[in-house]
Amino acid sequence: MTIRLEGVSKSFPGVARPAVDNLDLVIETGKTCVLIGPSGCGKTTTMRMVNRLIEPTSGRIMVGDEDVTKADPVQLRRHIGYVIQQIGLFPHMTIAENVATVPKLLGWPAAKIKARVEEMLALVGLEPSQFLTRFPRHLSGGQRQRVGVARALAAEPRVMLMDEPFGAVDPVVRSRLQDEFVSILRRLGKTVIFVTHDIDEAIRMGDVVAIMRDGKLVQYDTPDRLLAAPADAFVADFVGADAALRRLSLVSAAEALEPLGATSGAVTQPATANLRGVLSALFAAGQEVAVIVDGEGQPIGQVSLAAIRARSAGTAST
Repeated sequence: MTIRLEGVSKSFPGVARPAVDNLDLVIETGKTCVLIGPSGCGKTTTMRMVNRLIEPTSGRIMVGDEDVTKADPVQLRRHIGYVIQQIGLFPHMTIAENVATVPKLLGWPAAKIKARVEEMLALVGLEPSQFLTRFPRHLSGGQRQRVGVARALAAEPRVMLMDEPFGAVDPVVRSRLQDEFVSILRRLGKTVIFVTHDIDEAIRMGDVVAIMRDGKLVQYDTPDRLLAAPADAFVADFVGADAALRRLSLVSAAEALEPLGATSGAVTQPATANLRGVLSALFAAGQEVAVIVDGEGQPIGQVSLAAIRARSAGTAST
């Protein structure tokens, strides 16, 4: 479902500059739009206006054909999935009860709720038989975040809002969750607004990235275009001097395969790995070539350090 912001502004009493200033933004159905920018740029305010946690001062916000500024805010929020960094699970409820929260409010039959809870837990990689009766205190940070996503998806929301959802978990878990949830959200075809302060996360998660500054939209583009052609010096500085290296993270090993050579080296990488990860593995092992394997661990080709360097040089000049 398409999300459209038309001339949206938000001003707070006693603050001279609008938090969001005449923002126009269109997020197409099934796409993940990442809002990013320095602290105070308006990214979180923008996202929270979509489900009316913050009321816009002016403008129109459309979700599909509905103007959400005219909708009942309680009913609106029951049809928009919302995931936050703090997760917000109810500590006195089991995992099953947490995931079932919105379907119960919507009056779903018990059998449908039970099936949906189990389906959502399985979707986020939590075995229902092991987690249904547990309480949030029994879970790790990464597991609690998975439950938060399962709860947000349980009532089949039209769109998803995700406010720095992985910021509270450690870097290793965070990286894994990012990859898993990109796959899940795209498979489900949800339209997503995702707020982060981390440019690497934005590049990894977004189909499109909106860079904001002082309440205004500075550039709205695909990750590749954002890195290849920053709109101005502010964007260039924000994405960093290593934009060419970041662009390698947008290319999978499967997209850069070379035929297996006589000497393949000791490094093995999955076909789903990105070239930035392959490059890191090669440097760590002191090797020139990585063997790329499929899901069964069978070699399907190789990626050489020379090929990565050539691609990096090419992307840097794009």
